[in-house]
Amino acid sequence: MEPGQPFSSSYAQARAKFLAAAASAGLAVQSYPHPLPGRDGEALATDLVLDGAANADRLLIVTSACHGVEGFCGSGVQVDALGDAALRAQSRANGVALLYVHALNPHGFSHLRRVTHENVDLNRNFQDFSQALPINEAYRGLHPLLLPDHWPPDAANVAGLTEYIGRHGMAGFQATTTRGQHEFADGLFYGGTAPTWSNQTVRQILREQAQSARRLAWVDVHTGLGPSGLGERIFACRDDAAALARARHWWGGNGATPVTSIYDGSSSSAWLTGLMWSAAYQECPQAEYTGLALEYGTLPIADMLQALRADHWLHQHPQAAPGLAAQIHQQMRDAFFTDTPLWREQILSQARQVLGQAVAGLGA
Repeated sequence: MEPGQPFSSSYAQARAKFLAAAASAGLAVQSYPHPLPGRDGEALATDLVLDGAANADRLLIVTSACHGVEGFCGSGVQVDALGDAALRAQSRANGVALLYVHALNPHGFSHLRRVTHENVDLNRNFQDFSQALPINEAYRGLHPLLLPDHWPPDAANVAGLTEYIGRHGMAGFQATTTRGQHEFADGLFYGGTAPTWSNQTVRQILREQAQSARRLAWVDVHTGLGPSGLGERIFACRDDAAALARARHWWGGNGATPVTSIYDGSSSSAWLTGLMWSAAYQECPQAEYTGLALEYGTLPIADMLQALRADHWLHQHPQAAPGLAAQIHQQMRDAFFTDTPLWREQILSQARQVLGQAVAGLGA
């Protein structure tokens, strides 16, 4: 990575850059230490920086690494924003406080995994665990194909998966695989059976930082879906017409940058369960909430899912050959971060626009 880049090549470097950017901006850091060490023994934490008044009634939250390894992108966006004098001046002029939450899932970020240390997809973990959990019946039949005994998959496994996709299409395969499931703890997109450490930390941050907000916006940075370098703006609220209209007014660019939705099928994401933004309604009922998942494309969906399959297989087989393990780790990094100057610049230019639009929308 070139010197001066806001992006990093490891979680430890990303955290150091985030803390340094906060210090350069004259802002204090509040940390929530993670109970486990990182891949290289480093301390892990979710770090928080507030740029603006603690009791601001207009608050923009910007989060990274909900899905661990996706934090390479989100952290760079946050580091860039902390040094953006124009954004800081705009937020002050609009009475908007900026709350940066770095590495919601620091364990996954450090270990190059998408899931938490509990093997849970954080963005499927926000359920009411006192009630019966959703059942993804279609996933049951897919699970043995997704996680074979050997890696790389043998010819029979490849044929079985090819036959499934032939019958259901890639969209059907994506929907079944990614929707979320609570039955197979070792499986893909597992939502868990209890709130994870990261879930509890997100809720604590909302309770501590967002109770004065009357207008609340949340931009959560993701990668992995859609055309390479395109920052799809995915509506991240309840299926609510007023909120969708507000999001499209803020971020739609009069049609130039459409805001898509999982509810009408316009998004590259399938319909999902247990989504993180539901905590905004539960912990901040006093606020008018408007949320966006900023989803940057990397590789084709089949390649992204193949990387996730390999990662979960490696988690089940920690004694795998070092060369194969290194290959799978690199495959995961490449699936969620395209390390080229063009891609990185596309990420920053679109993020600057999205954050500026959110501040303007909150201040209107």
